[in-house]
Amino acid sequence: MTAVHSRQAERPEKGAVSDVLLIFLKLGLTCFGGPIAHIGYFRDEFVTRRRWLDEQAYADLVALCQFLPGPASSQVGFSIGLMRAGYLGGLAAWTGFTLPSAIVLVLFAFGAPSLGGPFGSGLLHGLKLVAVAIVAQAVWGMARTLCPDRERASIAAVASLFILLSASSVTQIAAILLGAVAGLGLCRGAPPPTGGQVAMPVSRRAGSAALATFSILLVGVLVLARSSANAVDLFAAFYRSGALVFGGGHVVLPLLREAFVTPGWVSDDAFLAGYGAAQAVPGPLFTFAAYLGAVVKPEPNGLAGAVLGLIGIFLPGILILIGMLPFWDALRVRPGAQAAMRGINAVVVGLLGAALYNPVWTSSVKTPADFGVALVGFVLLVAWRAPPLVVVMVGALGGIVLALTQA
Repeated sequence: MTAVHSRQAERPEKGAVSDVLLIFLKLGLTCFGGPIAHIGYFRDEFVTRRRWLDEQAYADLVALCQFLPGPASSQVGFSIGLMRAGYLGGLAAWTGFTLPSAIVLVLFAFGAPSLGGPFGSGLLHGLKLVAVAIVAQAVWGMARTLCPDRERASIAAVASLFILLSASSVTQIAAILLGAVAGLGLCRGAPPPTGGQVAMPVSRRAGSAALATFSILLVGVLVLARSSANAVDLFAAFYRSGALVFGGGHVVLPLLREAFVTPGWVSDDAFLAGYGAAQAVPGPLFTFAAYLGAVVKPEPNGLAGAVLGLIGIFLPGILILIGMLPFWDALRVRPGAQAAMRGINAVVVGLLGAALYNPVWTSSVKTPADFGVALVGFVLLVAWRAPPLVVVMVGALGGIVLALTQA
């Protein structure tokens, strides 16, 4: 019997689904700063203040969610809701944490077309420059953490070149697979992790069913031809992006761009403006999918497209989380699995580095003044550790000033 099932006594007492919903709704309104910051907010709320779980159990949970593809902070939140109030508690946690930012981004999608003149164009351009600073900071931080040695730095560089030559989804999948192979050969030196036991009310049968569903849907969306832009194609694009993201957050950018900008469903300008706006709202960055679903050219779009986008991009991460919970302890201590994940994480850095150049830099930084605004944002994030909301405000103001001076 694995430790997942043997630590029944350490599970928190059951709570009401409504309590879980209200607590995560408050977090969804106040959690700025990206997935790492979200994990800090969760620790303060559920370990320090409410004592729903202890420090070790929380560390176990974070380790699992960082190992899996998908949005790590949302997976941690879903897991806490699952521990507290069962499957409905997990759904309540996800809903409360996700809806606030999704609603704001959908409203932005509806209002963005009416932003005309130098003020509106400057605001949108400023948000694109914010995206430059945010992604550059993400590449900087992830490279230091995930590529600390020459082997992983080399894997990241090769992956970046690979993607710059061809940014198709097939190329990205191939890069991830090759990264796993390279990790098996080059990244076996680190010691195995200690601890890692997660007490969850998920049976092996339920876990197997979730893994089967995840795999069947993934195979289906990978082979699905995008000959017509309908609801099935849109769901496939969102699901494929959510299922292949290791590292969460900003790493989804190149996958979503390939899925929506390349076929002409969303313009580059609209894509990057929405991505910049997503930095100004609390909650998970994956709610960017709600914006994309609302502005996508083929139907369904609007509110229906936003709902489809949210379900499509979050579903794979939740399915594989439920699927892995009963088997995590046995898998995580295997040296081969850890080595493969180190290689995949290095590829993640390469993917994001390629995205920083194209489309983020090439479509946003056109003049020295543009570079100056992006540089200010980057320094605020890295050196001053300013909240992303402050950087968004500075970048938007800079874009407006540039537009008014050039008008």
